[in-house]
Amino acid sequence: MATIHDVTKESWILSTFPEWGTYLNEEIEQEEVKVGTVSMWWLGCTGIWLKSHERTNVLCDLWCGTGKQSHGNRKMKKGHQMMRMSGCENMQPNLRTQPFVIDPFAIKDVDALVVTHIHSDHLDINTAAAVHQNCPDARFIGPKEVVATWLKWGIPESKTTIVKPGDRVSIKDIEIVALEAFDRTALVTCEDPEVILKGRLPQDMDEIAVNYLFETSGGSIYHAGDSHYSNLFAKHGNEHKIDVCLGAYGENPRGITDKVTSVDMLRMAEALNANVVIPVHYDIWANFMADPKEITEIWKFKKDRLDYQFKPFIWQVGGKFTYPNDKDKLEFNFYRGFDDVFTTDNDTPFPSFL
Repeated sequence: MATIHDVTKESWILSTFPEWGTYLNEEIEQEEVKVGTVSMWWLGCTGIWLKSHERTNVLCDLWCGTGKQSHGNRKMKKGHQMMRMSGCENMQPNLRTQPFVIDPFAIKDVDALVVTHIHSDHLDINTAAAVHQNCPDARFIGPKEVVATWLKWGIPESKTTIVKPGDRVSIKDIEIVALEAFDRTALVTCEDPEVILKGRLPQDMDEIAVNYLFETSGGSIYHAGDSHYSNLFAKHGNEHKIDVCLGAYGENPRGITDKVTSVDMLRMAEALNANVVIPVHYDIWANFMADPKEITEIWKFKKDRLDYQFKPFIWQVGGKFTYPNDKDKLEFNFYRGFDDVFTTDNDTPFPSFL
């Protein structure tokens, strides 16, 4: 038995983090996806693990980092995109609010790591290192500047694939289609704090961000990354069959537009002709948190009058969604256990204890 003399900060960290250990890794590995379906797990932020019936595994936007860990000097880092967007100087209180539900260094059998855009809560060095070490045949797929970052980190160029809107990449049985992104925050992101963006031509969105459509034998999943609402969602809906769409939902602080709010999540689903809309990203940052049931309530208010052909699904981090099995569910809940109560004799002093 350990004593207090054996405990250090390092031993505490190693015994506690990730908080779920390999529980979810094991669940995903053991999952047998049925014919005609596709399963995915929410890993926090916009991170998802997609698994097909053919046992192809695609990891998208897994982030294994943290937000603020100190008050520091209480000022925003010079040149931060939120500072450029609004002129604010005070530190944003973006604390990570979700546990780590997956152990990146226990990841196995990933066929592709796919990243939507350049921001560090989507493009993660820990995930890149783990996939590179554990899955030697995995492809690293992203827009030009995402791939450039991977190369700086040491990912071999031979393992990378640069995509732009209109490109298709086949990963075994899954077809990955790159589509236009609408991430205006990415457009005001620049690593060099001395660079002034005012008066300059904007960056080329196609080089820093893309949306993805994952076409599988069980259905198609549209991942909008950190895109804001765009009328061009309707173009994507015209050109592609989209079963499930995921969008970066959240409640924007005063003077900031960085997340898609509830009404526009519904507009996105309608424009994409999706069957299911799933909000993500609202879970992770303390200063952008929102209640996803607002989406459900507004959907209920509008669905009959506007004849919505889709349903919202309110997920939980670490939870599984299988299409089309779960397409009519409105909310996820974890397995509650205890199915086997009283299948053997219980052990209490008297029945009255119960």
